[in-house]
Amino acid sequence: MNRVTSRSSATAHSAMLRRRATPARWLLRSARIRLIAWQLVVVLVALLASTLVTREFLLARMDDRIDREIRQEVAELRALATTGVDPQTGEPFRDARRLMRFDLQRNSPDRNETLFSLINGAPDSRITVDPPIRLDLDPQAVATFAKSTDARIAEMGSSRGKVRYAAVPVSVDGSTDKGVFVIAIFRDLERREVDVAVLALAVSGLVALVLAAGVAWVVAGRVLGPIRTVRQTADGITHTDMSKRIAVVGTDEVAELADTFNRMLDRLDEAFETQRQFVDDAGHELRTPITIIRGHLELMGDTPTDRTETLTVVNDELTRMSRMVDDLLDLAKSGQPDFLHLEDLDLGELTDEILVKCTALGDRHWSMPERGGGFITADRERLTQAILQLAQNAVEHTTIGDRIEVGSRADGATAELWVADTGPGVDPADRERVFERFARGGSEPRRSGGAGLGLSIVHSVAAAHGGTVELADTEKGATFRLTIPRSAAQKESP
Repeated sequence: MNRVTSRSSATAHSAMLRRRATPARWLLRSARIRLIAWQLVVVLVALLASTLVTREFLLARMDDRIDREIRQEVAELRALATTGVDPQTGEPFRDARRLMRFDLQRNSPDRNETLFSLINGAPDSRITVDPPIRLDLDPQAVATFAKSTDARIAEMGSSRGKVRYAAVPVSVDGSTDKGVFVIAIFRDLERREVDVAVLALAVSGLVALVLAAGVAWVVAGRVLGPIRTVRQTADGITHTDMSKRIAVVGTDEVAELADTFNRMLDRLDEAFETQRQFVDDAGHELRTPITIIRGHLELMGDTPTDRTETLTVVNDELTRMSRMVDDLLDLAKSGQPDFLHLEDLDLGELTDEILVKCTALGDRHWSMPERGGGFITADRERLTQAILQLAQNAVEHTTIGDRIEVGSRADGATAELWVADTGPGVDPADRERVFERFARGGSEPRRSGGAGLGLSIVHSVAAAHGGTVELADTEKGATFRLTIPRSAAQKESP
């Protein structure tokens, strides 16, 4: 009997040492920690991949935009040389120097862009805005430009990084001067703006990663809670008290395990009462299966059920991000010169087109109480994007059969488009912040997992047009009005 008792004591002492393992070993053995670690690895890899892909995509778009701008400048110069008239003489240009100087005077360069002219291989004139560096004062660059025989786009290095340029030979009949018109854009400086957008994406992704880790910690704790209860119950059983049992909740595998464990305890308790004289042997036999069960329970976090529940949370977080890029990207681009592509638009026709597109957003009672007339100078795509965002917002806060109105009007120097709904409206406490980034208002449950950037994009579109968007006061529902200035020369539709 003493030998058995000694052996049992040694086993208990060994189990106590395992429970007193160092924090580092506990972290490595914890199923909860391992689940979250795998989740963070997956999300981090996805974040890194999406950031790299986005960066390459933005750089490709940037190069396309730079090339388009250069080709546009070349086309305008050729048009001026072909059909232009010298304002001093009222006749076609007869001098290459005069032609290029006139084109430079009327040009308004974009940021990180420079334009200048060469006459007979020497700098002649340039735009008044100072560029990042004076390429026309760089002898090597001037020599390269002077040798150009066509208007092909090329690339060269400079002290401010790579420069994409086109050196257009210019000659005029009757003039012996050989001119070269240079359009150059500092590509690496433009690239910095892309890096800022990518950094914003990376930071938002890291914030989402931290939030995902927090959600995963809570979910994993709930999933593994019954397992911890089994372990705690097993730890609380002694040779004098075997009355503890595990509460069985649900019908899943963990509940079946708890029920099996309870029935095992019932059998052990009965054996303990009927064969007390064999308590040491029974205690030894009890500790052995408990140790084995505990070892298996530590590994239960890798079951398909636990993985599915955890991966569902991960997939939901990945989905609202992709959604910004586009929205971010839109917000990041809203301050750029090429954000808007202005054209003369018939306000009534634009409103008709938007209403047709809105009807596909949801089963609502769509109507147009007012249709504006006349022309406006605006970006068709951006205005459509803004009104559709307001319409989508209205759909998310209404139900089938509710009324949503889309309308427009032109009044003097301004034009107005609006979306009104009969939903619950906006909480007065949230009216001042609904257009802020990542803002969500009210306690009304949303039907989408958006990042809260939609109304912020609408605000950016309005601001880019020199206008405003506001939440109008209404007795019921919500009405968002987007007001922009019309063109300086008002035109009326026929």
